[in-house]
Amino acid sequence: MNKAQLVEAIADKLGGRQQAADAVDAVLDAMVRAVVAGDRVSVTGFGSFEKVDRPARYARNPQTGERVRVKKTSVPRFRAGQGFKDLVAGTKKLPKGGEVSVKKAPKGSLSGGASATVKKAVAKKATTAKKAAAKTTVAKKTTAKKVATAKKGVAKTAAAKKSTTAVKKTTAAAKKTATAAKKTTTTAKKTAPAAKKATAKTTAPAKKTTARTTTAKKTTARKK
Repeated sequence: MNKAQLVEAIADKLGGRQQAADAVDAVLDAMVRAVVAGDRVSVTGFGSFEKVDRPARYARNPQTGERVRVKKTSVPRFRAGQGFKDLVAGTKKLPKGGEVSVKKAPKGSLSGGASATVKKAVAKKATTAKKAAAKTTVAKKTTAKKVATAKKGVAKTAAAKKSTTAVKKTTAAAKKTATAAKKTTTTAKKTAPAAKKATAKTTAPAKKTTARTTTAKKTTARKK
């Protein structure tokens, strides 16, 4: 009896081939995992499964007779229970009503269920991969937007710096112009008194000369 035949034999009791296949897979998986972890799986009346460590040893190659070094390893071991032994030996009879008819598993019974399970698993993986790809695409778009925003911010900052530099240059030029205007005003103020003094000096002799000419005219008129 292979696995497919075992599933077919218990399918009627479990309500269908798929349910039987799932049950067999679950039982075997639980037993294997327990034994691998070092636990002992014991089923009363059937037997026990356990992990046994084999130390390193020497063996002989049956074909060449050469002595070979065998490394330390671990192997699974099954020990039949006493009830199982008695039934096989014939000292006990199997209970009636529980006969198991071993039939050849039809095509697509277990393999079909297994393939369906595999297809479901593949479909789930594909869906998960698509979701992951979608998330990655969204993340890339978000990153691109952030980079574009950052570039715009850098451009605005550069423009602001240029504007600030231009304003500073304009302010400096205005300050220089104001300083030059102050110097010109100061020079004009210094020049004004000197001009007034020169004008006063020029006007005073002219007035004296005019006065002398007027006096001469009056003297001449009297003599006549």
